[in-house]
Formats: sequence, C-alpha cells, structure tokens
Amino acid sequence: MEPHFNNITKYGYEKIKAEIRDLENSRPGKIKNLADARALGDLSENAEYSSAKRDLRHLESRLRFLRKQLQYAQVYTPSNNDTVEIGKTVTFEFMDDHSTETYEIVGTPEVDIDHNKISIASPIGSALLNHHSGDVVTVSAPQLTYKIKIISITV
Repeated sequence: MEPHFNNITKYGYEKIKAEIRDLENSRPGKIKNLADARALGDLSENAEYSSAKRDLRHLESRLRFLRKQLQYAQVYTPSNNDTVEIGKTVTFEFMDDHSTETYEIVGTPEVDIDHNKISIASPIGSALLNHHSGDVVTVSAPQLTYKIKIISITV
C-alpha cells in the first residue's frame, strides 16, 4: 500500500477512536448543562445557556470531524525495509549546520510536534518520503530551501 494523506498508523487510528469515545461520554453532561441553563429562564440574556449551547455545538462539530477522519482513514503498516514511509522514525542531519533531528513520520491526523511526530504533508515529511538511508534530500519550505541527509530509518 502506497503512503497517502489519508493513511495513519494503528496508534493514530486508536487515538482518534479514543477521542470519539471520550467526546461521546461527555455528551450527556453537555446536554444536561444545556437543559439546566435553559431552565434558568430568559434565553436572550442567559450567558450560561449561550455557553452550554456553544460547548455542545463544538463537541458535535469535533465528533463529525473525527468520524469523517476515521471513515476515510486507512491504517498503514510500514514495511521492514530502508525506505521512509508512514510509521517509521527517521534521523537526519541538516547539511548547513550538521545538527541532527529524529522524527516519526505520521499521517496528518497524528501530528504532534512536541512528541517528534511530523506529517507526510509537512515540508520535511514529504521530502523524506520514499528515500533511503544515506540519501540527501532537498526540503522546500515556504520561506527557504535546504538539504538534509538521512542518517537512519527504523520501524
């Protein structure tokens, strides 16, 4: 299976499912908050009602978004080879200052820069995709272009 923007790792798929479960579990409480706020009287000047209604709308919107992601997502299992693809961790060196970074390449819904997970749609992710250890690739970012060398690729 060729990597595509709808592909995610098994971890990402499970993470989306868990968020959907959490939202579904919090939904009855949001509905109760809305009903309680409605019971307070005049809806035109009821800040609690407006807030509860907005919270429920945000929850419903997020649920729709996540369900669509799951509907179109395909769990991608990386192969055990020396090719950069979704689900693999890549260590690379910036050719200008020789600093190194390590990132896991993931599908767009899984991006978490704080945990070194970058998307295949990002400038670095798309430049690395389908390359091998030792390759030097050119990254075209919005403001600049630079080269990186792939040091290692692990599953």
